[in-house]
Amino acid sequence: MPTPRAWQKMLSGRRLDLLDPTPVDIEIEDIAHGLSFVARWNGQTHGDFAYSVAEHSLLVERLYSRLNPRASAKWRLAALLHDAPEYVIGDMISPVKNAVGPGYDALDKRLAAAVHIRFGLPATIPVPVKKQIKKADRISAWMEATEIAGFTVAEADRFFGKPDPEVIRDLSIALRPPTDTRAAYTARHHALLAEMT
Repeated sequence: MPTPRAWQKMLSGRRLDLLDPTPVDIEIEDIAHGLSFVARWNGQTHGDFAYSVAEHSLLVERLYSRLNPRASAKWRLAALLHDAPEYVIGDMISPVKNAVGPGYDALDKRLAAAVHIRFGLPATIPVPVKKQIKKADRISAWMEATEIAGFTVAEADRFFGKPDPEVIRDLSIALRPPTDTRAAYTARHHALLAEMT
């Protein structure tokens, strides 16, 4: 019996092996494209466009930068790329991740390590940085939950924690065509890489 296929062909022409991903098979254009078409909240959001993982990642990077104004471009890039593996494995809501079990987490970690190495980051992000990115991620989830996903403020406070109003001041959830988000994500990635060099 033939071995099941474990790779995906990307629009760049790259062939990414999901079980053994290598940094040379990772391109930012593939990540930006994939994440711009992956809906958060399983698509259960208000608006004319799905709220994409790429849009979420842009917001998380902004929130991380507000929480850590002295953070280097390297760690801001890590915040932007925090959900990068979802360009091939999709965005699963937490209850589904919990049901799938440790296999999802292992796959996510392998892909994240390859992405990080590809763009000059350590394979594993240091725990203090990872915790701050997670904090920004939870604030983003609170904003998304209350603005577009139908949660009450009380529900969002319970599930994601109440954010500091100063951190989210003048920020709101953006809904736009995937092609616009793709361009914004790619541009932000290039800007952060340029700051790192």
